[in-house]
Amino acid sequence: MLDESTLDSEISTDAVDFSFGELLNLHRDKEIIIRPEYQRLFRWSNEQRSRLIESVILRLPIPPIFLVENEDNVLELIDGLQRTSSVLQFLDHTAIEQPELVLEGCDILKTLNGVKFDDLSTSLKLKIKRTPIRAIIIKKSGDQFVKYEMFKRLNTGGSLLSAQEIRNCSSRMIDGGEVFYSALQNWAKIDEFEGAIARLPAINKDMRADEELVLRFFAVKNYREGFKGNIEEWLNNYMEDILLRNKEFDIDSEDVLFRKVFGLISETFGDGAFSRYNSHGEPTGRLAPAYFEAVVGAITDEFDAISGIEGATLRARLMAAFASEEFVNSTGPGANSIQKFNSRIAVVKNHLLALANGSD
Repeated sequence: MLDESTLDSEISTDAVDFSFGELLNLHRDKEIIIRPEYQRLFRWSNEQRSRLIESVILRLPIPPIFLVENEDNVLELIDGLQRTSSVLQFLDHTAIEQPELVLEGCDILKTLNGVKFDDLSTSLKLKIKRTPIRAIIIKKSGDQFVKYEMFKRLNTGGSLLSAQEIRNCSSRMIDGGEVFYSALQNWAKIDEFEGAIARLPAINKDMRADEELVLRFFAVKNYREGFKGNIEEWLNNYMEDILLRNKEFDIDSEDVLFRKVFGLISETFGDGAFSRYNSHGEPTGRLAPAYFEAVVGAITDEFDAISGIEGATLRARLMAAFASEEFVNSTGPGANSIQKFNSRIAVVKNHLLALANGSD
């Protein structure tokens, strides 16, 4: 039988109604922290923010926000930042260091368009400030893994956060998680890595796809056995194993190999290691994650042997690998099967080491 007392001890929450005026004051006093590490500020458009203000004035229901209590009893906003920051920006844009919000796109109360907070009557100003919003507070006594899972589930399936942004935020619920994730961020800023992934679209980078590629590098290197065909679950499970100390991860030793591998890739292939080549032998198109897995997997497996081969030879062999029927088959439909995942790494490895048929 399920032990309800065990469930009660694993997580403790409070439900409190704050007015937006109270939230503003708590933020000014640093009793509530709104950190862009949890959710990027202001992904909403001005129209989305304005329509929220319109909804507040109309007294339409607003979903609750979630906060976590840290060791100093300070509250950190972990879900609902877009809603909260939009109202705070309207009330006092200087408090969150943003431009003044001028309402636009309001389609019910159209007279609000072009209006700033100072343009409102005293009655409307007070109405907005006194509007309550339900806040669910996750107490500091709660189990850290439960906090981690709660943040992940609150945000999974939403349109505002990418999978890697959720990993970034949820990792900070675990003791030591910030250290691990900060290391991922530092690796993503290394010149050789940035040069090698330069074909990653800027819009993807804005969603932390560069940091996800760092995590994917280490998953290819250390966690191939965990790959079951779903990339997101594979990366989630690998990071969770590290955060929960189920897998060892020594940042210093991993740093050495990461820098060596991407130093070699950047020097040898430039930005062409992870993309297709045209008939003129030039890299073309955006970075392809399946190509990334194949190349970093091959090079980490055989770094010493591959690093001793002349650069021009490696470039010719990589182009031959990408053009091979075996590689094409392993990156086409069903590319995320475990068989094709292992196959494309093997194809690139064999070509770079001149073990494939027809290699020089």
